[in-house]
Amino acid sequence: MFEEKQILKNTVFEGRVVSVRSDLAELGDGTRVSREVAEHSGGVCIIPVDWDGAVYCVRQFRYALMRELLELPAGRLEPGEDPESCAVRELSEETGLIPGAMVSLGAMYTSPGWSTETLYLYLATDLTQGAAHPDPGEFLSVERIPMDALLDQVIKGEIQDGKTIAGILKAAQYLN
Repeated sequence: MFEEKQILKNTVFEGRVVSVRSDLAELGDGTRVSREVAEHSGGVCIIPVDWDGAVYCVRQFRYALMRELLELPAGRLEPGEDPESCAVRELSEETGLIPGAMVSLGAMYTSPGWSTETLYLYLATDLTQGAAHPDPGEFLSVERIPMDALLDQVIKGEIQDGKTIAGILKAAQYLN
């Protein structure tokens, strides 16, 4: 089994979304190496599918990439928050949708080489429309897109957000 032992843990930055560590680790052969780790509380990604198989996505500007992306609704877990409750909250905030049913499609590690973030995927169905109430400073538009069209965009590389790709593929497989 491959394993690394943490020798020294050193937090170098504490932010609102992530904390960053610069650690010293020991490999199985005794070699010591540095490891940079971004600690993240985790998050959720929701695939809201309506009665005829269309998916509700959000379009928003992503500062880190300096571009607009089409994504599935998603958000960050608050400390101690249950992932399913977070998914219901985030879906309502971003789209106004209230799910009658939620199905867990599992969890994924977004970037395990340097981040602790775990993302929980949920299929939301039996949707009721309410009023969206995004967080302050969160500007987005909601788009209703047929699942087949989203799958086509994933295959063509037009959707590049990892959680959106994983969520669409998993939901399409589950629904078939």
